[in-house]
Amino acid sequence: MTTDPLRPTPGQLAWQQDRMGVFFHFGINTFHGKEWSDGTLPASSFDPAELDARQWVRAAQLAGAKYVVLTAKHHDGFCLWPTATTDYSVASSPWQDGRGDVVAEVAQACREAGLKFGLYLSPWDRNAACYEDAAAYDAFYLAQLSELCTRYGTLHELWFDGAGSEGRVYDWARIGAVIAELQPQAMVFNMGPATIRWVGNEDGLAEDPVEYVVSSTAVSNYVSDSETLDEEAYLPPECDVSLRPGWFWQPAEEPKSLEHLLAIHYRSIGMGANLLLNLPPDSRGLIPDADLARLAEFRAELDRRFGKPMEARLTDLGDGEWELDFGREVLLDHVELGEDLTEGQRVARHSILGKDGEVLAAGLTVGSQRLHAVVPHRARRLRVQLNVDAARLAFARAYDTGGAQVPVIEYTAPTHRPED
Repeated sequence: MTTDPLRPTPGQLAWQQDRMGVFFHFGINTFHGKEWSDGTLPASSFDPAELDARQWVRAAQLAGAKYVVLTAKHHDGFCLWPTATTDYSVASSPWQDGRGDVVAEVAQACREAGLKFGLYLSPWDRNAACYEDAAAYDAFYLAQLSELCTRYGTLHELWFDGAGSEGRVYDWARIGAVIAELQPQAMVFNMGPATIRWVGNEDGLAEDPVEYVVSSTAVSNYVSDSETLDEEAYLPPECDVSLRPGWFWQPAEEPKSLEHLLAIHYRSIGMGANLLLNLPPDSRGLIPDADLARLAEFRAELDRRFGKPMEARLTDLGDGEWELDFGREVLLDHVELGEDLTEGQRVARHSILGKDGEVLAAGLTVGSQRLHAVVPHRARRLRVQLNVDAARLAFARAYDTGGAQVPVIEYTAPTHRPED
């Protein structure tokens, strides 16, 4: 942390307050049991007979998401909208006799439901004949980005995946100019004119500290010209993870267990990061029943644990110490803190003290939200000690979850699944 921390933009703060979004990985791979494909799978195989974008969005709402990110184009180059740039798109498929537009349907469903809408546009394109000609492909890619930025309303997030782009330099200055002109409010994920960054693994897990000011977006397996920043920047992280083992639907796979999802919640949102949970529609164009059932189970347990917060009145006691007053004696086993980030992230270390001064919990950063499980404790007041007097708390809450356990899941080295 710097002594005079960088301040977030209002858009970054609003994005952090969303806490959770949903990814939809859907495309030509869905119909071939693949995670990555090489751009040669026939467009004629894309035919989701029962596609229902409203059902997808209902699933996102069930999960508790505030925004959606759709894979408009994955690495294979197949486009989910009728683009003028290539024949490799829904316009060449039998779905809706070639007149369909998946991006438009999901955008409309999000608008109807009040969810924010974002898009993933892979820079790597294994179908485009012009890909090896950097100048020609830059123009091709800018045309695709411009179509997406002008046809589907306000975009909340633009997601750029660096996989497959090792050693490739894209024209990020021109890409950034298009975004600045057409979708200036959009959060930009990890590449080019980034305003948010990758957490560093695909397991949805953050580590303590979760720092919002960084000097690099460089992480294993993501190599791009945007890795080393010219100067430090405020870039809060997003934790991406799939409900299933793969990103695209595979008929033999099952959703993660409830315990696994809870562990992800504690280690992403509970650490001060955002969570982007992938829900892959199947070849019918629907979120599978088993996935919906697991999401309902997940939502019910989160509501049971955290649906009845006990809000504390905050008093700044000076010297980095704050009093939390619940107005009455309460029984609690979880405490959630939020830092006032309007002046930047300042808390690098904190502790929560019980009524007799004992340490109930301690950690490094607080950020937009920090969740601690504690030994069940009965008190009216708690104290929080922060490492600097200039830091301010925005809120504090306590929960009585009945002694709910905190599942522990370790993450593995970040990988992209190879072609099957």
